[in-house]
Amino acid sequence: MTIHYPNGQHPMQSYHVNHDLPTPHQSIYAKRGMSLEDEINHSNQYYLANHIAVIHKKPTPIQLVKVDYPKRSAAVIREAYFRRPSTTDYNGIYKGHYIDFDAKETRNRRSFPLKNFHPHQINHMRECVNQGGICFAFIKFTELDLVYLLPATILFHYWDQQEQGGRKSIRLTDIQQAGFQIEYRLNPRLPYLEAVDQIIAAKRKGVYHGQ
Repeated sequence: MTIHYPNGQHPMQSYHVNHDLPTPHQSIYAKRGMSLEDEINHSNQYYLANHIAVIHKKPTPIQLVKVDYPKRSAAVIREAYFRRPSTTDYNGIYKGHYIDFDAKETRNRRSFPLKNFHPHQINHMRECVNQGGICFAFIKFTELDLVYLLPATILFHYWDQQEQGGRKSIRLTDIQQAGFQIEYRLNPRLPYLEAVDQIIAAKRKGVYHGQ
């Protein structure tokens, strides 16, 4: 069967917790060069295996192009296309909170282009935040090997400014000030739920901008 992937994307790998997650004997730098998606997937597998959170990558819808029916009771897919996700990349639940986020990478060193997001993704996150969900964006500066978690409400601020004639990007310095840097570790590789804990604490104190 021929399957076409959008923009050179590859099918999601299946990870086995006992084999693919780093062990204490592996260098923290052993898997440098991994995509942000791979790093998040490994981290989510760790969280799931240790009963910490249930967060998964959303499945990509498939558009069927050619289907043969060799038998009345069976169908064979001959050609299909993986369409881009209609909303964000990941969702799940952690400590009773709905979690929803997207993952983006840039080779820029000084700023993150807002064109990497689509209006329907921003609208989706707005709706989730309005319902009490916790939404954010993972942003990786690949040339600097830096990863940040940027709360969705901060992203909305820059998105709206752009719509009003402002900058078309977010400066790295602004992301460093408003977001959470996620430092690499062994297990999980990206311990991003520590940042989520801070967002949850802020919500309880009534100082989280999403409420």
